[in-house]
Amino acid sequence: MSTQGPLRVGLLVFDGVEELDVVGPWEVLAAWAAHSDLRPEVLTFSADGGGVRCAQGLGLVPDTGAADVGPLHVLVHPGGPGTRTLLADPGHLAWLRRVRATTPLMASVCTGALVYAAAGLLAGRPATTHRDALDALTRADPSVLVDAEARFVDDGDVVTSAGVSAGIDMALHLVTRLESAGAARAVRHGLQYDPAPPV
Repeated sequence: MSTQGPLRVGLLVFDGVEELDVVGPWEVLAAWAAHSDLRPEVLTFSADGGGVRCAQGLGLVPDTGAADVGPLHVLVHPGGPGTRTLLADPGHLAWLRRVRATTPLMASVCTGALVYAAAGLLAGRPATTHRDALDALTRADPSVLVDAEARFVDDGDVVTSAGVSAGIDMALHLVTRLESAGAARAVRHGLQYDPAPPV
């Protein structure tokens, strides 16, 4: 990673964000940060630093605001119903393009990919999103190479994941990339994350 200083991961929060889209990856990344010799900093931020109301009603108070978050090595943009507003917000899309210029790794969960596409960040690239939003991803940017099967798609400096719980898988993958597979396995063990759906 080219950004100077300690490894920093920022998770954006906003009104209407899907709870697990942000809290799932945050749990993985925070658990990693607590034990990693790399001493990564994992933080949440909103546009103005104020609290947000999530899609299912959970209130979140972020660590800081976008103006004060500082340089990041990784940005995680979650999804949820609130992305519909962000898709049509020229200021947010312009902010993403500016952040992209200085952030080595951009990641999205679920419909966060639609916002990246609307900002032009997925043009001509493979990507995925929630299975019910695949057509919306194509509408946001017809040049996106939509992967309807993957839990997450790693295209180097951009990583997108499918719906909601897939963000946990993607976050474990980020730990592998940023440190090692062993570190990711240790986090998975600590969280007792052993996907085996009962139905």
